[in-house]
Amino acid sequence: MQQVHAKKFLGQHFLTDLTVARKIAETLTSGRTIEIGPGMGVLTQFLLQNKDIRLTAIEIDRESVAYLREWYPELDLIEGDFLKLDLNTIIPEGEFNVIGNYPYNISSQIFFKVLEYKDRIPVCSGMIQKEVAERIASKPGKKAYGILSVLLQAYYDIEYLFTVDEYVFNPPPKVKSAVIRMTRNKRRRLDCDEALFKTVVKTAFNQRRKQMRNSLKSLQPSEVSFEPSERLEYFLTRRPEQLSVEEFIELTNLIEQSHVGNQNIL
Repeated sequence: MQQVHAKKFLGQHFLTDLTVARKIAETLTSGRTIEIGPGMGVLTQFLLQNKDIRLTAIEIDRESVAYLREWYPELDLIEGDFLKLDLNTIIPEGEFNVIGNYPYNISSQIFFKVLEYKDRIPVCSGMIQKEVAERIASKPGKKAYGILSVLLQAYYDIEYLFTVDEYVFNPPPKVKSAVIRMTRNKRRRLDCDEALFKTVVKTAFNQRRKQMRNSLKSLQPSEVSFEPSERLEYFLTRRPEQLSVEEFIELTNLIEQSHVGNQNIL
């Protein structure tokens, strides 16, 4: 059977370096695992060789599905869009890892979906665009620090493992890639309203160059005048990239308290 043709609208860049593929597979050691977008199985083959991994692959490309079914008949393969599938239906019970050479055009959406299942996904690893990997792993005060950094680091410990050059792909992407691993931390729940936390983070970084006092204006609960506390004033005079996850949690609680008291603190 002929090789699968890379499709631009699916963001396909097929990894051809087996050494890199093996190293990505080794980011997981065991457990129920979902591979996203296996393509022609360059990563899949190494995952299948690990008898401690029970693998299910999800592939949206029909040509890839046909290829995989011919060359890897033992693979538990689901044809579908990962972003639209109910993972609780695919794996009804227990934990499961997520791995893949993720399509660059939807990698952020994939990680947001991982967050939806964070209590069931202990490890998520794989390859993404280097710029996105740096963003996810970035610490406060860095230019790359943003929405993905805060939301993912709230629940996962992030490891930037290694960089991958363009020439190991067919066709080569125009950017470098990187492999990361996210391991669920000990924080089961945030010490704040988690939905409001997400809103605060996204709203703050939507105007990341502005002080928090201005970027969070849309979250003010009323027109009531209120003198902010010293701690709140500290947050309002900072820019979002200066705040740690813990400080965003604290800020979320202060904003929630202002809503309860019907006070305008911004």
